Amino acid sequence: MLWITIDRSLDIPLIRQVYEQIRVLILNGDLQSGEKLPSTRELASELKVSRNVILEAYDQLLAEGFLVSQMGSGTFVADGAFLKEHGGIPSFHSTDWGEDKNKGHNMINFRSGIPALDLFPRKIWARLSLAIWNEAAPSTFGYDVPEGRYELRQVLSRYLLKTRGVVCHPEQIVVTSGATQALTLVSKLLLSTEDSVIIEDPITSDIQTIFKALGSSLYLIPVDEYGIKTSLLPSHISPKLVFVTPSHQYPLGGVLPIQRRIQLINYSRKTSCYLVEDDYDSEFRYEGPPVSSLQGLDPERVLYIGSFSKILSPALRMGYVILPSHLIEKCRKLKWFSDLHTPSMDQLILARFIEEGHLERHIMKMKKIYKKRRDFLIHCLKTTFSNNIKICGYSTGLHLIVEWKECHFSKELLDEIEVFGVKIYPVEDHAIEKGKHKNRIILGFGHLTNGEIEEGITRLNQAMYSIKSRTSAT
Repeated sequence: MLWITIDRSLDIPLIRQVYEQIRVLILNGDLQSGEKLPSTRELASELKVSRNVILEAYDQLLAEGFLVSQMGSGTFVADGAFLKEHGGIPSFHSTDWGEDKNKGHNMINFRSGIPALDLFPRKIWARLSLAIWNEAAPSTFGYDVPEGRYELRQVLSRYLLKTRGVVCHPEQIVVTSGATQALTLVSKLLLSTEDSVIIEDPITSDIQTIFKALGSSLYLIPVDEYGIKTSLLPSHISPKLVFVTPSHQYPLGGVLPIQRRIQLINYSRKTSCYLVEDDYDSEFRYEGPPVSSLQGLDPERVLYIGSFSKILSPALRMGYVILPSHLIEKCRKLKWFSDLHTPSMDQLILARFIEEGHLERHIMKMKKIYKKRRDFLIHCLKTTFSNNIKICGYSTGLHLIVEWKECHFSKELLDEIEVFGVKIYPVEDHAIEKGKHKNRIILGFGHLTNGEIEEGITRLNQAMYSIKSRTSAT
């Protein structure tokens, strides 16, 4: 007799229920090697199910090697199907994997780098998508080239020259699945164990991790309101690359002036190292004209990385790296072994989107919206916190920096602030040399409405007042 049950209230087929229970009994050793199972008629009668249910369950177990059938004798547990328990199987029902911890709490999240997702031009994108899918030749649905569709690379080279002063041929572009893959490819392309990388401090923590993954050592250069302090570039080491965010330093927001850019170019020529330029959100510049790329000053020394995550949507997972000509072939091979190629149809849709002028129009539209949100955030901060703060890094992009005169944002303080339904991000999280930015936070505003911004700053004020009052009382 088999101790298994059938639960008809479950949304699990009866065949699967029978199969799973017998399988577990065999794996656990409750049904041992050589033990005979009930006939299909007998078990069907016992469980009050159709005999076909038992037949199909047995057939599956036979196919997977749990059972063996002996003509005229019956069905038996196969040898070697017992698996000794080792540690137990984790229960996924009790975890919160993939769940938003803030879900349901009306959390206002000032995370940086998120565009206004509700304003994605979905109607235009859907129309172009339909056209591309209907027009595409059958060959488009096969394996593609690792560097990306020529249609997109050609459009990109023209667009970037016009808008960012990037000088490149379509052959110099490798299309990637976002800027993260581009950075990973660059690190594999240029770095090996014990190589030195000069990097801004602070800088995105993910970028630190990518460059350290291959065993490289990071040489830190602090930034000020104008970006990386090029006067501190070292003469005693031979770096493989210098990583910079010259058009909008992340996170502090400085814009690198031409004098420092020239210093960087001269340094790279003198030390024979490369410059890696991450141009992650420079399209949204609110103060003065757009700043040209560093790459345009010396295309053979600068690797230029761009992405559409900030200007369109992170969900597209579309980015690119522009390479000096002698690095192209090696990078294509790395890309091939990384993921073969970036999805072809998405590339074609994006190419058409840019070619028909939709990208430039979308950027112009969003620039006005983001500027209004930025200005409103600055207004709320100044009105609420008056002379207790300094606001900086707001000339470009989707975030700004707030510096408090008398407040250090420890983890405990941030956790307490979060209880009030607002999430903010300390600059210190991105600092390699700790302790210099404890009073600074990053506030992203691109994805927040004015109502959410106002409510978020109100909650932040309530949290800080409550914490201050409680601290004073003790």
